[in-house]
Amino acid sequence: MRLLLVADTHLPKRAKELPALVWDEVARADVVVHAGDWVDLDTFDALTAASARLIGVYGNNDGPELRQRLPEVARVTLGGVRLAVVHETGDVKGREARCEAQYPDADVLVFGHSHIPWDSVTPGGLRLLNPGSPTDRRRQPFCTYQTAEIRDGRLGNVELHELPRRR
Repeated sequence: MRLLLVADTHLPKRAKELPALVWDEVARADVVVHAGDWVDLDTFDALTAASARLIGVYGNNDGPELRQRLPEVARVTLGGVRLAVVHETGDVKGREARCEAQYPDADVLVFGHSHIPWDSVTPGGLRLLNPGSPTDRRRQPFCTYQTAEIRDGRLGNVELHELPRRR
């Protein structure tokens, strides 16, 4: 099962549209995971229409229309992997312990908010993933997204993709 992980798209404020490479990944993915801060309903509708399956949450910049359609936290089991998705996890300091305590029923937690890619495993085995942002790099050198695979009940082949800089 191929996963596409995105967050913090902030359309149309940070970019007019998702990059073509991200849409190519949407077409290849069995599941698209969006960890919040869509900002506009059009992006949600477009990803919903284009995705084989979409799992998403709302973020702090998402208004009432998105909050009516999306949960604050999503939980789903995909191919035997227990996945949780949330926008914010709080400060970097203590993140792993805090997330392990808040999501004891998850194998993987996908989050956003910081626009900073993250990939770590807590001492208890919870995998924390933040795909960064495909449209707003902030202080990062590149805009980013992640892909991963679920096979035989395990998450693997987690890859961070850097997008070419816009001109």
